[in-house]
Amino acid sequence: MTLGDKLRYLREMEGTLRGLNREMTQQEVVRAIRLEMRKSISQSYLSQIENGARRHLSNQSRLLLAGFFKVHPGYLVDDPEGFHTKLLSDVREPEVRVDLWLIDGAETFRSDAELCEAMLKVARHEDSRQCFILLAAILETPGLSERLLHVLRRQAV
Repeated sequence: MTLGDKLRYLREMEGTLRGLNREMTQQEVVRAIRLEMRKSISQSYLSQIENGARRHLSNQSRLLLAGFFKVHPGYLVDDPEGFHTKLLSDVREPEVRVDLWLIDGAETFRSDAELCEAMLKVARHEDSRQCFILLAAILETPGLSERLLHVLRRQAV
């Protein structure tokens, strides 16, 4: 994945996390950085990076964007050719593996905003494993999932 692809992906995820149900625009990212971090980056600079006109970030920009998107600065580089993101160690705790699986799934289903957001919410929950156990119990009770969804959606309105 190129640096530009990663920035577009991060804008998309940030928009979902902020409840926009769409990706944040470059201009929205610039404004949010100015408001939240009291620093600045230009929209044209972001555009050049995303479109490949600039291949690398300055160290200052890398640290600023990493802080804003809450990613490790080392993530904000082009991946080497043949790099695979799906490498997982069996040594990790099952909870961490479930969270990583959910985040990967959210990326896969990012065109379905509601599903993507649901997967990210479960991944952010302190006990995502327990969320799935609860879901299984709800599904085992005939009609309960439909009644709960109806009540919760009505309350949201």
